[in-house]
Amino acid sequence: MSSSLAAVFRSLRIFNYRVWAAGALVSNVGTWMQRTAQDWLVFTQLTRHDASAVGIVMSLQYGPQLLLLPWTGFAADHVNQRKLLLVTQATMGILALVLGVLTVAGLVQLWHVYVLAFLFGCAAAFDAPVRQTFVGELVDDADLSNAVALNSTSFNAGRMVGPAVSGILIATIGTGWAFLINGASFFAVLLSLSLLRVRELHPHPRAQRAKGGFTKGFRYAWSHPDLRATLFMLFLIGTFGLNFPIFLSTMAVGVFHADARGYGLLASIMALGTMSGALLGARRDRPQFRSLLLSAAVFGLGCALAAIAPGYWWFAAALVVIGIAALTFTNTTNSLMQLSTEPAMRGRVMALRLGIALGGTPIGAPMVGWVAAHLGPRWALGVGAASGFGAALVAFVALRPRKS
Repeated sequence: MSSSLAAVFRSLRIFNYRVWAAGALVSNVGTWMQRTAQDWLVFTQLTRHDASAVGIVMSLQYGPQLLLLPWTGFAADHVNQRKLLLVTQATMGILALVLGVLTVAGLVQLWHVYVLAFLFGCAAAFDAPVRQTFVGELVDDADLSNAVALNSTSFNAGRMVGPAVSGILIATIGTGWAFLINGASFFAVLLSLSLLRVRELHPHPRAQRAKGGFTKGFRYAWSHPDLRATLFMLFLIGTFGLNFPIFLSTMAVGVFHADARGYGLLASIMALGTMSGALLGARRDRPQFRSLLLSAAVFGLGCALAAIAPGYWWFAAALVVIGIAALTFTNTTNSLMQLSTEPAMRGRVMALRLGIALGGTPIGAPMVGWVAAHLGPRWALGVGAASGFGAALVAFVALRPRKS
């Protein structure tokens, strides 16, 4: 293996990280199969191409990130992370199986999807900050940025494979099987967690139980200019830009008249861009704040190009650009915030990051869905473009004092 390639995958030299990454890759494929199938189920089978319904599902699934923020951050900093992950992963697996059984049996209704999306979101709200900070227990700080980037590579490898497989499954044997396979895939994560060498973990100091723990985390982030600017940028892009289920479903069906295979292929093509962005990020030793400005601007440009794309393949090419920029942006925020935060505060700060990045979805997704339904999908992508350019402006203002 060449030295440059070894540098990209250096975290895989660590046994615990290898085991974790293997289980996560299997689960990531299943997760993206479910996301694709769920959007298709709501948009084409349970409604008559209602983008607003897709937005409501997104709101219910991501809203708990903000709603449960005081408790998720507390859990990430106080509870044994490995044990908490066992509970959250098992819960999400069961919920996926329930949705799969209802769909295969022909009993599923829109309200079922709403309820299960909300419950899944509650479990994910506790899972996400722990899963992100748990990487810091698998590797030391010198490899943390690389491990975060490889996690995203795994996530987007699943994003590249899952939607395409899901599209084929939907077209051949039915939507419900994607949910059932995802439910089974969570067993891989549970197995990897049980196989970890506990003695080789790098546990960080647990925070002391005290009143005002959540507000302390918020004050900590607000008192650091870089963290504050990053959270503003995350709010803009997370709320109005990362609404890909709406963008892809409405453009694929409403503009290009694609079937399930064509929709799944678009999601996989976009994942090709995000995985490329993850691998590029894995080569960097330390993240830079300037990368946020560049990636946000490119994200806005990519959305603008997608909005005016004259055909299916031009739209697909723009999705690659969007994917690279979105992944670079989200990865950089993840690494920067973890590395610039005290270990005992990481759980609360990362929960705050996720709460703002995903918790804005209940605000943005219905708005973007309404725009797509009433003004057209291209205008909805215009909203995404504006969010990227707005975030780039925030980064530009934050960097100005550094030039003096």
